[in-house]
Amino acid sequence: MSLALHTVNGVLASIPSPPVSYIDLGPIRVHFYALCIIAGIIAAALITNRRLTKRGAEPWVVIDISILAVPLAIIGARIFHVLTHPNFYFGEGKNTWNPFEFGSVWAIWEGGIAIFGALIGGAVGAYLGCKWTGIRFWTFADALAPGLLLAQAMGRVGNWFNHELFGLPTDLPWGLEIESSNSAFPPGLPEGTLFHPTFLYEVLWNGLGVLVLLWLGRKLFFQWGRLFAIYLIWYSAGRVVWESIRIDPSEIILGLRSNVWAAIIGIIVGLAILVVQTRRHPGLEPSPYQPGRGRKDVDADVESQDNPSDFVDVSEPPSEEVTAGASATSTAPSDTEGSR
Repeated sequence: MSLALHTVNGVLASIPSPPVSYIDLGPIRVHFYALCIIAGIIAAALITNRRLTKRGAEPWVVIDISILAVPLAIIGARIFHVLTHPNFYFGEGKNTWNPFEFGSVWAIWEGGIAIFGALIGGAVGAYLGCKWTGIRFWTFADALAPGLLLAQAMGRVGNWFNHELFGLPTDLPWGLEIESSNSAFPPGLPEGTLFHPTFLYEVLWNGLGVLVLLWLGRKLFFQWGRLFAIYLIWYSAGRVVWESIRIDPSEIILGLRSNVWAAIIGIIVGLAILVVQTRRHPGLEPSPYQPGRGRKDVDADVESQDNPSDFVDVSEPPSEEVTAGASATSTAPSDTEGSR
């Protein structure tokens, strides 16, 4: 299957799925999905670093925060996926706990992560990282928002490589080709059926959201977590739509997929942050640092100036005029004095 977009008379007819989803480097298998996620993390870190330093934060403090935030985000993403897909991992005949066999709750390398779990775990890690570095949590969240949305867009490209998370059948000219041998291909449909490319919808929605967040971020009103609130509302609103047309297995709660409920909660949380932070902090952030904290790279050069005893006078002592014929005021030490 060609990677080129299929066309009929110059009009887009369908979007093919990539013929491969990984490459083997010796004994190591590298999945393109993983590369998309890693590239997204790097892009988010670069954007966040630039935005934080423009606010006055120490360069690359984002790395110190990410040391905690990224692992906890991955753990949270896996836990959320497992809890919202219990039939995949629990029950008779399921391998729940043995990581050396297929299908265990530990086997994240087999796929299965959820962005809403990543947001929860990442928020905990970011909060701890901000406590460690002295950065205000909401300052970091606002700086992160555009890069995080870009990372999510890049991660969705990985779903395309995996031939997964597509939507309902469609006859639209941009329908996604999925092979009938795919385990997620709905039974009873003819071979060649096209599906809504929900990965592409989310890529475009998130990409537009990045531009909106960058534009809003230039306005001073969007501090104290208010830009992050807009991120939550924007992403979650789109996710409600895309999730509603997906056909991959999911837990249904009161007629809605579990991730639709998670997206609705995301919108509510975003609105709550926007309202509460606007009332609590009508003014501007005084600094990207918490009270009593500051840049270590600046303080390190001048820290000793706070204590006068740290200084040693190395200036040349003043010379004294000696009157001609005056007797010496001291004598040279004897040999016994010099060696005692």
